[in-house]
Amino acid sequence: MFSLRLEAVRVPLANGCSEQLVGQLADARSGALPQKFADRNEAFASDKNPTEGEVGEVQRASRHDLVRALAPRYGHVSKHEKGQILDQVCEVTGYTRKYALTLLKDPPDEPAVKRTRRRFAELRTGRSRAAAAVLAGDRWDLLQTSVVFLPELLERLRRRLALRQFPVAVQTRVAGMSAATIDRALKPLREQTKARRGISTTKAGTLLKRQIPIRTFADWTDVRPGFLEMDLVAHCGWSGAGQFLYTLSMVDVATGWVVCAGLRDKRQETVFHALQRLQAGLPFRILGLDSDNGTEFINHLLLDYCTDHGITFTRSRPYLKNDTCHIEQKNWAVVRRLVGYDRLESPALPALERIHDLARDYINFLHPVRKLLSKTRTGPRVTRRYDVAQTPFHRLMDSGVLSIKVTNQLKTRSKHLDPFRLKVQLEAAQRTLAARAARSDSYVRQP
Repeated sequence: MFSLRLEAVRVPLANGCSEQLVGQLADARSGALPQKFADRNEAFASDKNPTEGEVGEVQRASRHDLVRALAPRYGHVSKHEKGQILDQVCEVTGYTRKYALTLLKDPPDEPAVKRTRRRFAELRTGRSRAAAAVLAGDRWDLLQTSVVFLPELLERLRRRLALRQFPVAVQTRVAGMSAATIDRALKPLREQTKARRGISTTKAGTLLKRQIPIRTFADWTDVRPGFLEMDLVAHCGWSGAGQFLYTLSMVDVATGWVVCAGLRDKRQETVFHALQRLQAGLPFRILGLDSDNGTEFINHLLLDYCTDHGITFTRSRPYLKNDTCHIEQKNWAVVRRLVGYDRLESPALPALERIHDLARDYINFLHPVRKLLSKTRTGPRVTRRYDVAQTPFHRLMDSGVLSIKVTNQLKTRSKHLDPFRLKVQLEAAQRTLAARAARSDSYVRQP
């Protein structure tokens, strides 16, 4: 009697099942499984699946390996031999005869091999450390925008020999990192910070509201630098009782240029004099101011000043922070990121001013920002499109409103900036401010 040769089917199978399958095929070769001439439409299968295991996916892959090994031979043998192969496949795999016939005629494809990029541990560690040093470690909101500015920032650091501890190969890989890769590299550092929220100390003024027009977010269509939003940030900790410091923050809507100043209190005279100091340091003329409805802004002193100097003065709608969304975003991304939420009192004012002086160059020359171009809603999904990320300095250079003298001054200032040294100085100022923050609860009124 013709004996079927199955030595060629000994192929490596998944999960170490090759010996079990080949052993059962050897029993079939010895004549333990005679040809069955049953009705081909009748389901024929063994009561027990020998390849069934706890991990069904792996065992199914092993049965498919067997079918793929027998399929080429099945297509070139006689009808009698095909019947024997069918019987043996059904006995070993537990498949019905009809299903086994289908698989032998059209065997399943090889499973796709998942290719993973091989990375060395020391290189990955070096990339993470370099990325943390380059991106300053505290501006997590800029991960998606820093990628465009990353090559220029690396070049600045190389000129100042701030990356000499990193190999050239690591620096090259860092320059080509995507935003998602940067996000993964800095995830351990980002998780060390916890999101917090401050409290509001704004008291609405009612006397001059009718004289100051309302401006909403949709009204900001000006592309010329000079139209600014402004706001106060209270450094009161978790209680608004007693005396504490404030930060006056201003942002140019067109370029994203940010300036801040520390205040001892929020009297209208204090705010007005701080505004004049910030105006003197701006590289462009103020054309318009927009604020909330607090009494520190809605007063005769500021209104008369804007009227005399031809400055458009507008206000937002009460209790709608989205009307001043540009400055609200900077309150978090700049002030809270750099200063924090501790309670700051009068002794901490010099340290607060030092941080704001350093942050002026740090934010405006070294951190790119994106501007929203369009927002479309399709059902519940909102699609936002942004322009190419640029630093406020580059946006100001592209605006064409600066004089040649001011343009040259800003270019010289940008050229001589040392990102590494600036970051070290900023961290030292932050430590000094933290040391002078109020630690006791004596400012809380006792019942």
